[in-house]
Amino acid sequence: MSTTVSDRGPERPELQRVIGELVESGFVGVRLRVNDERGEWVGGAGVRALDRSAGPTVDGHFRIGSTTKNLVAAVVLLLVAEGRLGLDDPAGGHLPGFGLDGRITVRMLLQHTSGIFNHTGELYEDGTIVLGVPWQGREWVEGRFRTYLPEDLVRLSLSRPPRFAPGAGWSYANTNYVLARLVIEQVTGRPFAAELQRLVLGPLGLTGTVAPGVSPEVPEPHNRSYYRYPDGGRERIVDVTRQNPSWVGAGGDLISTTRDLHTYFSALLGGRLLPAELLAEMRAPEATAGYGLGVFAQQTDAGTVYHHNGATMGSAALMYGTADGARTLTAGLTWVDDADLTIAPAFLTAQQRLVDAVFCGTLAR
Repeated sequence: MSTTVSDRGPERPELQRVIGELVESGFVGVRLRVNDERGEWVGGAGVRALDRSAGPTVDGHFRIGSTTKNLVAAVVLLLVAEGRLGLDDPAGGHLPGFGLDGRITVRMLLQHTSGIFNHTGELYEDGTIVLGVPWQGREWVEGRFRTYLPEDLVRLSLSRPPRFAPGAGWSYANTNYVLARLVIEQVTGRPFAAELQRLVLGPLGLTGTVAPGVSPEVPEPHNRSYYRYPDGGRERIVDVTRQNPSWVGAGGDLISTTRDLHTYFSALLGGRLLPAELLAEMRAPEATAGYGLGVFAQQTDAGTVYHHNGATMGSAALMYGTADGARTLTAGLTWVDDADLTIAPAFLTAQQRLVDAVFCGTLAR
């Protein structure tokens, strides 16, 4: 294992130990940024690519998966602050072409309480799996540069029965955020990327965050992501760093850096981005999963920590912060993905180990 550690910040051997253990559990590369009362610590473990011995870039770009949803929610709330729309507006009033159930509100989209079928597929309580767009195995690998229009993703979802009546339950669905982004574009008449720049990236001085649209590129520098699948009785591992993310759309297509995610989340939670009343709306959790408007509220031994993590093919982001934004943890991880989501247990362990180390102080220094 090749390991790199930034020379910035205090000595934090407990953090370096944790990210080293994560690489040993199966991750190709880990980069971590922690900001707290001890200062800023940045480090990395693993390798940049499977065929190289160089350590991972600790300040590079990576696909952030569903962490995207938090930034989409922030843009919606900033438009609410401008009076361009209301949280309790019927979403269909802004998107009349889809025939949405009139009871579905903008708030329900952001909180995953609309009941809309998830275009990337659903797992029902009885174990039944209903597929959506391909995102696993050889089919996804061979089609990973295909372009999906957001309107087609929505129509796919609406062609399937809803999971429940609007507001009657909670179910995580990427399509909610595809619709939320379409609402943004409809009420502003501008592409989402332009509104993200105007309302979030520009005011906060963020230069490493990209809304790629249908582009498969990740800006340099970056670590590599991989996918493993069976092919003709043999196992193949392919580099999937380049991929068209339109299959997930606004549910998880953004690219960022640990630096940008820290700056953004610290400003958001610290009240420097949203008006206080709208930040309170964002953080108010729904009872089932502790999900607010694009953010989870997690209870720890040290109090409430807010987060929205995300994962996509071979790449993931962690983004955590305290209520005042004074302490944050942001991380990017890469690995060899597969249809069985083999990395999932290690990913859950990674989250808990890092939360314990940064927010609860349960690991020895």
